[in-house]
Amino acid sequence: MDNSLISIVMPAKNAEAYITECIKSILEQEEVDWELIVVNDNSTDGTKAIVEDFTKKDRRISIFDNQGDGIISALKTGYRHVKGAYITRMDADDIMPVCKLKELKSELIKVGKGGLSTGLVKYFPSEKIGEGYKKYEAWLNNLCKSNNHFNEIYKECVIASPCWMIHKEDFDEIGAFDSTMYPEDYELVFRFYKKGLNISASDQVLHLWRDHPDRASRNHENYAIPYFFELKMTYFLELDFDKSKELIVWGTGEKGKIIANILQSKGIEFSWMCDNERKFGVDIKGVIIESFGEIKNRKYFKLIIAVAQRDAQAKIRAFLKGCNLIQNEDYFFFC
Repeated sequence: MDNSLISIVMPAKNAEAYITECIKSILEQEEVDWELIVVNDNSTDGTKAIVEDFTKKDRRISIFDNQGDGIISALKTGYRHVKGAYITRMDADDIMPVCKLKELKSELIKVGKGGLSTGLVKYFPSEKIGEGYKKYEAWLNNLCKSNNHFNEIYKECVIASPCWMIHKEDFDEIGAFDSTMYPEDYELVFRFYKKGLNISASDQVLHLWRDHPDRASRNHENYAIPYFFELKMTYFLELDFDKSKELIVWGTGEKGKIIANILQSKGIEFSWMCDNERKFGVDIKGVIIESFGEIKNRKYFKLIIAVAQRDAQAKIRAFLKGCNLIQNEDYFFFC
């Protein structure tokens, strides 16, 4: 293992439209001590030929064929070839600002072993970015600025999948790219959380995230809402659930119903509350809906909040603060 080398693992599937620009941005990095391991994930276009041309010009770049199919297998394939002490990953359709590797490495050295570095992200091209992606970008960047990532872990993936760096020893200890569920990037972040890694975040934009209609996160079934909630619930039950306490779900909309389905499929009993008076006393999936005000009469519980609207969440926070409840101890936002 090279103690100064950064290993970049990059899956690439049918990325010929973007991968040249991506690799050029890596070649322009201020940090020069890196290796780029590209894994061709069964591409049917010119992706492999483009990368092979780069490997002839720069020995730091190599390419391997995926030993299986899909991104999890591609990441595992690439990781078998890393030589560096620092591990990061990249998406073949994105761009690295010139300071990215230098900043991530500096932040990681600062936080030391048992740590993780990250930084701000920006979607592009700006004229095509939808409101949902703009909000996600702002939310991620606010987490970086407040260094409060894990407090929001059950809402959404709190670290951008191609914008982190970790010591190889720590990465091996948490299982590296051996994800067991999709979305694989979010599952990895849950393992960061489980390990209790300390996060050091740069205040600079370190990743340019290209949005386009063909991104897997937009189209592949593995990134559909039910998969997110199955993953969240799996880790919640492992890490934050307490069988000795009552489990309460707040919210009877689509996402509340998904959570209810998952809990019932696992045979876990729960109480169900909301703030819609028309639903008080209604039987949904065999559970009688109660008023959220009943929380004041409960003791020893864990509360899952499945309410997505920001204004409603602010009101819920204020109410729960008035009940002297603590986020990520007594209650958890799941959306």
